[in-house]
This record gives sequence, structure tokens and C-alpha cells, in this order.
Amino acid sequence: MNFLSHALPYFDQPFKAAGTAVPDWLSVVDRKIRARRRHALLLANDEDPHVRDVASGIIQHVDDDQWFHATQAFVETNLTLAVQLREQLPGDAGFRPTFVGHILIEILLDAFWIREDSSVADRYYGLLSDLSSEKIQACVNKITGKPTQNLAKTIDRFIEIRFLYDYVDNDKLLFRLNQVMSRVGLAALPPHIGDWIPQASTLVESRRIELLTPPSGESPFSSLVSKPLTGEQ
Repeated sequence: MNFLSHALPYFDQPFKAAGTAVPDWLSVVDRKIRARRRHALLLANDEDPHVRDVASGIIQHVDDDQWFHATQAFVETNLTLAVQLREQLPGDAGFRPTFVGHILIEILLDAFWIREDSSVADRYYGLLSDLSSEKIQACVNKITGKPTQNLAKTIDRFIEIRFLYDYVDNDKLLFRLNQVMSRVGLAALPPHIGDWIPQASTLVESRRIELLTPPSGESPFSSLVSKPLTGEQ
């Protein structure tokens, strides 16, 4: 899952919603600092309610990723996208097609929320703007035990750039994908991949319900936007 899908069910708990983004924010700030589930569990009953909520968000992120990446829909869709990408990128038999397929599934799921109701992203950025990034940083430092002074600045920058809106535009989405490629040390994707993204989007859309349904069979997402959750374009 990506930022919106992790946070959507918890918009009524702003610090928990922010906590669901912490593992991804830390991957930008310092990949040596990890928001580990076991550390968050130790502070799940902390006397500071903000620490409790941020810890709860971290735990939720890890738990969501665990079931999400294990679903048959994710495994099959990721494999199909990787095969299609290898056809688009002759000679690329390495890790890049599988990695791109993985993150593209997550990005597109967020794009569908925004496409259906842009106020979802407005509300997400709004609730983050209403929180103190310094407070979130202090909570995370307590949870991880490895203090950083750069997280608050990253959160502020995240709110300022608002790149989630770019996910609904194929050219901008490709630009954001290549930013990720650069960050993890992989070669940039060529421009013609932008022409393939609609095909990938159609595939992910067709598995959307399955991708967002936990093993329990009860999706926490279906009633959170103005339009019903469907697998149709």
C-alpha cells in the first residue's frame, strides 16, 4: 500500500494516520532508521497519547503490508506487470521490472482514490498540516530509539510538494517513478513507459477489490469515498 491507502481508514485519528506514513518517510530521511513493529508495540500504551497513536499507525502500516503483499491478487498482478515491463525494456532481466511493478500497484491504488474524489487527498494533506511535524518527529524518535532531526523537515516538504496529486497524470507519475529509481540506485525508466502505464492501470483496476481486501474478507475502504469501490473503469 501507499500513503493514502494506509491512512484512509484513520482520518478521524490524525496522529495514527500520520503514523502510517512513518516507515515510508524514514526510508527517505535515513534508511538506517527503521520503524519496527516490535519497537512500536513497546510504546503502544505510552502515557503520551500522541506517541501511542503514532506507534499504532506504524503497527498498522506493517500489518497492512504483511497481508497486502501476501494476497494472490498482488503476487499475480506484480508478476504480470514485471513480464510486461520486460517486454517494454528488452534486455532488462534484473530486479527493476519486479520492483517497478510492486511500487506501481501501490501508487495506482492511491491514484484511483484521488481520481474518484480529489477531496480525499485534500483531507489527507489537511490533517497532516494541522499536526506539528516536530511532535511527530519527537514521537518517532522515542519509538525508534535512533533520533533524527530531519524527519520534521521531510514531513513539511511532503506536505508542501503534494506529489500524490501527480499520480493521476501519466507523465507526472512516470517522473515520480523515476525519482524513486534514483533514490534506490536503479536506472531511470525511458519515456515510452508512460505509454504503457494506462495498460498497467487497467490491470490493477481490475484487481482493485481483491488487492484491498484483507484475508478476513472485510474491506475497511469501501465506504470511505463518495463513490462505491468497484473494479471497473
